[in-house]
Amino acid sequence: MGLGDIKLIIIDVDGVLTDGRIYCNARGEEQKVFHVKDGSGIAFWHRAGLKSAIISGRSSRAVEQRAKELGIKDVYQKALNKLEAYEKIVKKHGLEDEEVCYIGDDLIDLPVLRRVGFSVAVSDSPEEVLRGVDYVTRTSGGKGAVREVVEKILKFQGKWEGILQRYL
Repeated sequence: MGLGDIKLIIIDVDGVLTDGRIYCNARGEEQKVFHVKDGSGIAFWHRAGLKSAIISGRSSRAVEQRAKELGIKDVYQKALNKLEAYEKIVKKHGLEDEEVCYIGDDLIDLPVLRRVGFSVAVSDSPEEVLRGVDYVTRTSGGKGAVREVVEKILKFQGKWEGILQRYL
């Protein structure tokens, strides 16, 4: 199996959907900055009829809100054991490991990265993570890395042209 078999993309948040920095306002509320290109990429992914999910080791209302905006229904936060969350998602959708892409950026992601059919690390990940994945993005976390991966898979699957037709 390979890129052509990917039906589900699972995304880490801090360091992947964001640049990894955590902002806290005067009330102590956490704020996150998301890149619009990643949001567009997820919208294209869904438009192609594919599924998405989020697994994050932290918990934030901003993640809940962003996931809702993007139509991501499977959101697991405070997942200190990401493999447990991963197994729940795969079982729920009746998928095999080979049908899943996971995008991560740190050591906590390694157990899932080792299981999936297409493992991806953002370019600013630690060396231990970069060495163990199928693909390293050109773009760093929070700057369009998810969009890069979505385009790569959709192009491989022959679905990108259908996405483009809407804009040509």
